[in-house]
Amino acid sequence: MLSIIIPIYNSELYLKECLNSLVSQTCKDFEVILVDDGSTDCSAKLCDMYCSTNSNFKYFYQSNEGPSAARNTGLKHVAGEFIWFFFNLVEFKSKNKSYIFYL
Repeated sequence: MLSIIIPIYNSELYLKECLNSLVSQTCKDFEVILVDDGSTDCSAKLCDMYCSTNSNFKYFYQSNEGPSAARNTGLKHVAGEFIWFFFNLVEFKSKNKSYIFYL
């Protein structure tokens, strides 16, 4: 299994596209670890929404400590054999959506 760690900080404007791109993957053997690094926007609400409808999404909140600390928090919660740090402003696009798992 692949564990995808996504540090989040005030990302509501582009977070939905990022998470939708992961939800739409054809291969489902992955988990998404969302680590909110003290956002003051509506990022937490978006994360809650995705976690409530996708059992492989997990959400964790911490006070603002920076992206490195958020990644380390994510590492404490992974269950996968492989780890990928994903940036929340990235939308994964591919004709073969399973490609993400063959990197």
